[in-house]
Amino acid sequence: MNDARRVFVTGGTGYMGQRLIAELLGRGHQVQALAREPSARKLPKGCSVVLGDALDGATYAPRIWPGATFVHLVGVPHPNPGKAEQFRTIDLVAAHEAIAAAVQARAEHFVYVSVAQPAPVMKPYQAVRAECEQMIQERGLNATIIRPWYVLGPGHRWPYLLIPLYWVLERVPKTREGAQRLGLVTLKEMISALASAVENPPAGVRVIGVPQIRRRAFAAVA
Repeated sequence: MNDARRVFVTGGTGYMGQRLIAELLGRGHQVQALAREPSARKLPKGCSVVLGDALDGATYAPRIWPGATFVHLVGVPHPNPGKAEQFRTIDLVAAHEAIAAAVQARAEHFVYVSVAQPAPVMKPYQAVRAECEQMIQERGLNATIIRPWYVLGPGHRWPYLLIPLYWVLERVPKTREGAQRLGLVTLKEMISALASAVENPPAGVRVIGVPQIRRRAFAAVA
């Protein structure tokens, strides 16, 4: 493992956040996690709780460790086409506030979970995530943008039925690139990829797609 790092996590009480925090703590990193009062108890033992509102960076930015790695995981749960307005009022606003807070804290590295794109469905979701990526670029942060499509795990298992179809599409030249870009990844692969991103900050902005997520480590990727 690389040297222990200080990490600030938004969305730490969620499906992916709880598992990532536990992984980071297990690797010897120090972790702060943003939470509202009622949900703070969901955070793994050992992390430092920062009470605040993900939609208002002023409520938490002053408490971020200067120079920390900032991991932003806030997003509407179970995204679907009917949640287009929530993508703009929650995902977009939370990312805007997180990016501003990271700049204020002089974060060493900003890690953002986006979505694989382009894709034929979920256009409003893709559009918001693309706007967030653009904000990261414009603010000049050293950043890792991770682009999964669908993350398999507890409560998210129905796409396992699609694995045989993906196997075929990835072997046909005409469909290979799209099938790989929009492939399925496991929750374990995502957590490993996020932890690897934390431990291997880039200079500038790097984008990590599904094939790299599946490899779980990408220290040499620029």
